[in-house]
Amino acid sequence: MCLGSERWFHFILCESLFGSTDIILLVPIKGCDPFAQTQRSKLQHRRARINQQINKEMRMRAGAENLFRATTNNKVKETVALELSFVNSNLQLLKEELEELNSNMEVYQTDSEAINVPMIPLGLKETKEADFTVSIQDFICEHYGEDSALYDKEIKELMELRQAMRTPSRNQAGLELLMEYYNQLYYVDQRFFPAHRNLGVHFHWYDSLTGVPSCQRALAFEKGSVLFNIGALYTQIGARQDRSAAAGIDRAIDAFQRAAGAFNYLKENFSNAPSLDMSGPSLCMLVRLMVAQVQECVFERVTLTTHSAHFSSHLRLAQEAARVSQGASRLATMTQPLMKDYVPFSWASMVQVKSEHFRALAHYYAAVALCDHMCTDEEAEKSFLQFYVSVPAGPPLSQVLQDPEKRRKLGKAHLRRAVIRHEEAMRVHGLCKILRKMDILQDVLSLTHKRSLDKYSELDREDDFDETAEAPEIKSHTHQKPDITAPNFSTVQVTDIFQRLGPLSVFCARARWGPVRLICLQRREGGLGLTLRGDSPVLVAGVVPGGCAEEAGLREGDYIVAVDGEDCKWAKHGEVVHMLKSCSDKGVEISVITLHANDTQVRSAAAVTCK
Repeated sequence: MCLGSERWFHFILCESLFGSTDIILLVPIKGCDPFAQTQRSKLQHRRARINQQINKEMRMRAGAENLFRATTNNKVKETVALELSFVNSNLQLLKEELEELNSNMEVYQTDSEAINVPMIPLGLKETKEADFTVSIQDFICEHYGEDSALYDKEIKELMELRQAMRTPSRNQAGLELLMEYYNQLYYVDQRFFPAHRNLGVHFHWYDSLTGVPSCQRALAFEKGSVLFNIGALYTQIGARQDRSAAAGIDRAIDAFQRAAGAFNYLKENFSNAPSLDMSGPSLCMLVRLMVAQVQECVFERVTLTTHSAHFSSHLRLAQEAARVSQGASRLATMTQPLMKDYVPFSWASMVQVKSEHFRALAHYYAAVALCDHMCTDEEAEKSFLQFYVSVPAGPPLSQVLQDPEKRRKLGKAHLRRAVIRHEEAMRVHGLCKILRKMDILQDVLSLTHKRSLDKYSELDREDDFDETAEAPEIKSHTHQKPDITAPNFSTVQVTDIFQRLGPLSVFCARARWGPVRLICLQRREGGLGLTLRGDSPVLVAGVVPGGCAEEAGLREGDYIVAVDGEDCKWAKHGEVVHMLKSCSDKGVEISVITLHANDTQVRSAAAVTCK
């Protein structure tokens, strides 16, 4: 059951995982309670606890190292060295425990009884609480010249939104919650983060894989971490889909493609990340991992929808399986020196298992095509002639197709390679403690291995004295290339929480203006003597020389922010004109501001003279 912070909206426009666009009325968006007794919540809670412990040990280590360098007392150095050894041991144990949690893929898998190879999901980045209250209050008073107490409700709403997004639910609502906060940060950036200085708020986030804490005052770090969690949540949604049916496979494909898009967008738009999980090489690896899992889903869908027992259909399955194996083998970067230190060992093992497993499947389906089905048309024969990476030695492939014995021997060669690859997959699987605990993976590997062995025994004959030839390498090919779906931030519409401060075109952190001036205008026979232009806020485009407005101190370029005490920052041109024309004989009081010269913006609109 999901509990925690709750926020109501009149409506939200969202794109569902199925690709349809819906308008949802009065929907409460909640964050999950990390203490709720669900397996995923308990896992996140344990991850948060370990992150905090790692942070504590790292602070202790930094202090001990400083003391070791500063002291000249040998006895103190010995004591500190012993303490450092103890702290480093604790850190190693904590990191191993965190790696085991990050390797816990079963929690995120589907409850379906279908036997599929598990997918690799990511855990979310954890973050500490961040309090904007004092910093925003000070900025409102200093920069906007307003009473910050008037904006307590808005500040509270922003804080509740951040608190809720720390524990998003694992569904479309959770994605919308993260996306809403991400979009809201655009307005926060415009309102309170000037280019020349930061707001003074510290954003603490923990590395998703290593648990190492990072802290920055840049809002870009907050935005990047939220975007990372959007991608991570998509991986969890993709992993939990029931892939025993085509609809579930399509949802998994969509989720993994969107995860790849989020990580790719992060890689291209955020640089100099302080944590390893958001570094360029790590994000490249994650994009490739998601693309490989999309390709795996494509193979599962082809397997599911291939009902015809034809020669060409099994060739297609073989080439699709070879494509999955190729995609997994490209993730060998996980075992490279810079990567293997923070990528979970179980991930690298799982990728290697998949590479061998799907290569074995490619050879198995090639054998089935050769031994169980006849090539009955020219199109199928043409496909077979282009089936291998290189032309194999021996008789031409066209002759092989016409000779049942040659087909049997080539099929047997493929099965021999399939069995070898199955056994290699099972060997790698046995080397990883985490994977050995995954019953579903053990079942998949055992069943497919037995199937290939049985088929090999079926083709084997007592009079086969010739050594089995080496089967050629199968050319990988797919009928659906994975897409990298970039995040569409417009699917979740948000309203600027601090819109009462005024339109962003003028009332933003990067603009500077003088203090509010109160102008008293008394209507004369010639009118008020000013010309207005634009909307929200309305600009004084001209002042009649010698007129009422000029004498009262109104200047060209002033913005009208209030008329007779009524706020009109968001008022339209016609509304302000009406308010000025409706003034009594006693006159009208208008509040105006003047932007500094380098912040003045050209605003195009029709000009009207007020009389």
